Amino acid sequence: MKRYFVTGLLIWVPLVITLWVLNLLVGTMDQTLLLVPENLRTEKWLGVHIPGMGAVLTLVVVFVTGVLAANFIGQRLVAFWEGVLARIPVVNSIYNGVKQVSDTVLTPGGQAFRKALLVQYPRQGSWTIAFLTGVPGGDVVNHLKGEYVSVYVPTTPNPTSGFFLMMPKADVVELDMTVDEALKYIISMGVVAPNGNGRRNGRRLFKQDTGRQPQAVNQ
Repeated sequence: MKRYFVTGLLIWVPLVITLWVLNLLVGTMDQTLLLVPENLRTEKWLGVHIPGMGAVLTLVVVFVTGVLAANFIGQRLVAFWEGVLARIPVVNSIYNGVKQVSDTVLTPGGQAFRKALLVQYPRQGSWTIAFLTGVPGGDVVNHLKGEYVSVYVPTTPNPTSGFFLMMPKADVVELDMTVDEALKYIISMGVVAPNGNGRRNGRRLFKQDTGRQPQAVNQ
């Protein structure tokens, strides 16, 4: 009975959690229907609420916004809107911070979160998976000797929290796995091992002309 019960859990738990997440996302996007006049909502002309209509409306709005922002007039409107937000205290700081992060992560040509790495953390000889986010900038560069990279070390089983680290390039290893495989490996606490069909061979991501020789990593 215990074996059958565990087998049933293994079938239902992923399904229920998946449906719960989808319901949360769709329910959140359905809130956009509140912006639609009441006489245009499905409850008015169909007599029943259709789940997901808000999600469709959200996707359409996002797509149309992208189309409009791609032309000259749309770019001028976006620049005007950002100029207005720049004059509002507090809002300016929040908006600029979120915009910089979203531009870095969502830009198709960007390298942020495009590579899974192997780094030593929290101490020498203890390895964990991290993601490349870029290179240090600002006044930080003036206080770092040599070449460094910025990495994000997620926590388990919740990868949305973690630690931001700046590490020497020579100490970073690029893994032979996709970002999706690395996330599954982290969330499962190492139970779901990568299938080995990654994109690259595990290797030092960068070469650095220093006298320090990092320890080799068995792939």
